Amino acid sequence: MHRKVIAPSVLAASLLLVIPASAASSVQGAPGIGDPYYPASGNSGYDVSHYDLRLQYQPKTDLLEGTATLLTTAKQDLSRFNLDFGLKVSEIRVNGAKAKFATSGEHELEVTPDRPLKKDTPASVVVKYSGKPSEFKIDGWSAWQRTPDGGIAAQEPDSAVWWFPSNDHPLDKATFDISVNVPDGTQAISNGVLQSQSSRLGWTRYNWRSNKPQATYLATLAIGKFDVTTGQTASGLPILNAYSKDLGDNAGAARASVERTGEVAEWLEGVFGPYPFNALGGYVPNVPSSFALETQTRPFYSPKQFANGANVSVVVHELAHQWYGDSVSVDGWKDIWINEGFARYSQWLWSEKEGEGTAQELADWAYGLRAADDPFWQVKPGDPGPENQFHGAVYDRGAIALQALRNEVGDETFFKILKGWPTERAYGNAKVGDFVRYAEKVSNKPLAQLFETWLYTPGKPAFTPPAAAAKTARSLQAPAAKPVEPKSWKKIAETNTIHEH
Repeated sequence: MHRKVIAPSVLAASLLLVIPASAASSVQGAPGIGDPYYPASGNSGYDVSHYDLRLQYQPKTDLLEGTATLLTTAKQDLSRFNLDFGLKVSEIRVNGAKAKFATSGEHELEVTPDRPLKKDTPASVVVKYSGKPSEFKIDGWSAWQRTPDGGIAAQEPDSAVWWFPSNDHPLDKATFDISVNVPDGTQAISNGVLQSQSSRLGWTRYNWRSNKPQATYLATLAIGKFDVTTGQTASGLPILNAYSKDLGDNAGAARASVERTGEVAEWLEGVFGPYPFNALGGYVPNVPSSFALETQTRPFYSPKQFANGANVSVVVHELAHQWYGDSVSVDGWKDIWINEGFARYSQWLWSEKEGEGTAQELADWAYGLRAADDPFWQVKPGDPGPENQFHGAVYDRGAIALQALRNEVGDETFFKILKGWPTERAYGNAKVGDFVRYAEKVSNKPLAQLFETWLYTPGKPAFTPPAAAAKTARSLQAPAAKPVEPKSWKKIAETNTIHEH
């Protein structure tokens, strides 16, 4: 659903931060958290526990003004630390005192506090800034999409640098309060629950709260003129959906899909366990893009996702991410399979529920669709590389891997694994290997070779039906039947643009 925007080459400039010999006893945080796919993403030396963003946006000019307060804790003695940000900063205060700051690389903001920060000591960081997000570019590209009546922040693996300073990597998750002031008649949609709304002197302020740990790329902001619907699930969870007033021919199909959010989430609770957050919903702004994104509690959908009519499958995919990707986030971007393989497989399970093709039938069809010499089979879902992070193989081969696991351990154990994992790792991070070990623990079976074959070995693996089906085929002394395209396949395939830009 996504585009990589911070390429490894970006690190070249930011690594020019040379530490003088005289400062050897005073540690500076590195301009990168250590992700091999995106070395410049995130920063070391501190953790953020909460972001308080107080913003004002003028749609006519694209001018965003903000004050961001970050509540942090130093993980080491720090004489200097970095934030990831691209707009113009006017002032930074650390623990109330003005701090020196400078910029480097594509998005590095170097902060030197008046006094060094001590390890394990809390610190408040206040950043005042302004700028036009659509004019800030990395490699000639902006993650901020302007609309006829506002602007949108939604991207993966990065969108935060366009609208707020942060430690921009999933390893540093935090809670969020996002307060946005916009001209009367315009709305501001964000994550979580709308706490309050007030108007004064021609401006309306919306105050949103996301009260569970959230990766920075999952924070979203949508400013414009929307039709808003509200409701709640059977358990009382609030639902808020928003649709741009000018979606044109796609408006009906978008609503017919996204309005089923509560129904889909209730079904997913039966598969993955209790919903992990304080709100549900989705929004469809008037943007030209084709992708969708699992922005926490309130997924983003491009109108083009509904160009061929209603498609609940894309809603299933993005809501599945609330468990697999949002609550349990990647440890590093190489672990993207624990997001996308499971979200794609949830679409197969929905198809199974709807009687439009079982997960096994979909796996058989996806497997047989591509010849052994197709480059598709050379991509390793468990470590696809930054250039293939959102390749179709991460989704389809990644989902076939889960069907292979299901066939190996049986339905009872398989669904126990699917439901137990989000509880085991709730609000944290995980590597692919962590899931493999968890599946082995629950099933009491050695599974490393199965995952090695499906996730890390280039080439088309052998894929046999479950033992019972194979036994039946042998007893009939007939060749295995040629897979038939499941009824749901085309709708699921339409969501492949979920990761195209």
